Amino acid sequence: MQAADDRRLRVVHVSGDFPDSFNPDKTRVIQNLIDLTKDRFQHEVWSINRVTPSGLASVRSSLACDANALLQVNAVPFDYGTALQYHAPGRGIFHATLLRALGDEIATRLKGLPPPDLLVAHKLTIEGLIVARVAQRLNIPYALCIQGNTDERILSARPDLRSSLRPVLRGASHVFPFTPWAQRVVERHLGPVRGEAKTLLPCPTELDQPTPPAAGGDRLISVFHLRHHKIKNLAGIAGAARRCATEGLLDHVEIVGGGSEADLSACRAIVGRAPHVEFAGPLDRDALRTRMNNASGMVLPSRRESFGLVFIEALFAGLPIVYPAGAAVDGYFDGLPFAIRVDARSPKQIAGAMRRLIEDEAQLKEALAAWQQSTDALRFQRPAIASAFAQGLLRAVSDQSGSGNVTSPRGA
Repeated sequence: MQAADDRRLRVVHVSGDFPDSFNPDKTRVIQNLIDLTKDRFQHEVWSINRVTPSGLASVRSSLACDANALLQVNAVPFDYGTALQYHAPGRGIFHATLLRALGDEIATRLKGLPPPDLLVAHKLTIEGLIVARVAQRLNIPYALCIQGNTDERILSARPDLRSSLRPVLRGASHVFPFTPWAQRVVERHLGPVRGEAKTLLPCPTELDQPTPPAAGGDRLISVFHLRHHKIKNLAGIAGAARRCATEGLLDHVEIVGGGSEADLSACRAIVGRAPHVEFAGPLDRDALRTRMNNASGMVLPSRRESFGLVFIEALFAGLPIVYPAGAAVDGYFDGLPFAIRVDARSPKQIAGAMRRLIEDEAQLKEALAAWQQSTDALRFQRPAIASAFAQGLLRAVSDQSGSGNVTSPRGA
């Protein structure tokens, strides 16, 4: 409970990627952003969880005429605010209508409470529709984040939603793209984000202190949970490893990450007769950092990746990286030799990048060591990320040129 004279701005977040009572295993990226700035703002989270009806209920949902009447919400308090579970039919049916209805529900629940100074939507194509509705109902400014994977997928698959999402983007007082490529995707579909009203915001990690690169790495590694082997492109890694092995360049690639016996069996089947790919199992964070430092490079040509904290963790652990074009950290390291961009669909390109990691290891690690001490590296550390996020939130409240719903800070 905050003191009655607490003068911090009150910020209400809506996120589908926040650990809560319904799903405590969700990613902690948004939670980390909030924790890093809780000394400067009163944060409150509305954590949303979509549930798809099954069987006859799903059929009825799909055929219903009044989508607003379909909304079913289960709300429970949790440490950061309120966790909401809502029902929605599959395949994106009534996507925008149900999300606006959920916005009406949240607006109704916020009425009668001290009004927040700012709302934040943590994805454009889902939470953005909710928050824009709440902002309209309560006359409160809002900011939004752009996350690559989900926002790109929905914008590409649902061109009919672009006319609904364009005013959501334009109405935001401030926009936080997590990556340069994600911003480009959104602007290609919806038009430009105002330059003065955006902050490029890397995701924070605890492993953000630089360890100097070590010469003479003993292998290449990749890091992911085995259940995600399709998205992380294990097949592409294995195919590239076979190419390198035939040239006598590769001892082995070590896959670090946990998984069930079924996951491991599926991965071994994909690798097949590629003896140069090994599975090391999970490592704790300190052991992973040491393992990274002892390797020659990290190869992770994911098919989809919104950000990929492990890339930043690898760089701070002194490990050059291979990353996918149009995903993950693409756009942050253009022209830097220790971050090699590849087409995830091309085993030939992946193999060429692996060859560079091995043959040019000394030069790549020398360049990485210099980057670790540069001002550019600071932007990926928690103090700089917290400062960028906080300044963007403050601008969102004070910027009168955004949605037109901006009001003076309450209690200021």
